[in-house]
Amino acid sequence: MLREEFPSSTLNDAWPSELEVADQVPIAASLADAQRVLREVPLWFHTFSLNTEHALYTPGKARDHGYRLASIPESFEGLSALDVGTFDGFYAFLSEARGAGRVLAVDNEQYIEWVRGRWGVELRGAEGFEAIRELLGSQVQYRRMDAFELDRLEEQFDFIFCFGILHRVENPIGLLQRLRRRLSSGGTILVETYGVRNDDGADNGIVLIPSRDGVYAGDEYVYWQFSSSGLERLAALAGLGEFELHDTPIVDDHPRIIGRITTAA
Repeated sequence: MLREEFPSSTLNDAWPSELEVADQVPIAASLADAQRVLREVPLWFHTFSLNTEHALYTPGKARDHGYRLASIPESFEGLSALDVGTFDGFYAFLSEARGAGRVLAVDNEQYIEWVRGRWGVELRGAEGFEAIRELLGSQVQYRRMDAFELDRLEEQFDFIFCFGILHRVENPIGLLQRLRRRLSSGGTILVETYGVRNDDGADNGIVLIPSRDGVYAGDEYVYWQFSSSGLERLAALAGLGEFELHDTPIVDDHPRIIGRITTAA
């Protein structure tokens, strides 16, 4: 995809697809508040639409998340949602904007070390999330919590986001088991993770572990890559239902995979 040139003072050098994603959660902050937030938060992972009149967006590091939108329900009316590994919280706020009555966002804030190693920026944790929640007047709740501590929660959710996490944990089956215990009957886990190239579903459920050198520069937290049949097998081993493949895009020359996992019958 060709990169368009935007004035850095307005669109913050974002990819066009990220602006389309950001526009799904219009914030309509005042110019003063938008500029204040841009000054105060040292690094953004997600792109948010702060002020459309002046074309002010947060300069998110994440690229080409547009492919995720097709897999996310247009309406969350009557649903509760859990966003695991929320970072700046875009998908938690998106589910609230689409009608979710209860939204919980959790993150262990390991990204503090990741951001320091990859970009040399110091974060205290949840700066971006807190800034957006304030601007929106959002009711989304945030908890600093590791995904492997989810059994501490005393509630279940109809919809769980698991974006960009599964390839970053040493025990992906254990993570899916914990997500299963937090999932309501008939609920859905939407998983997006590191994939394989030319995924045709025919590798007999093998999960591959790549060399940790050269996956992402300055990033030592990528352990796995998954095929569609590998995710289907993992879901079964974790006591979940079927994995339904949605897409296998190449993003910034890296293979990704996204699909939904439901509760077992």
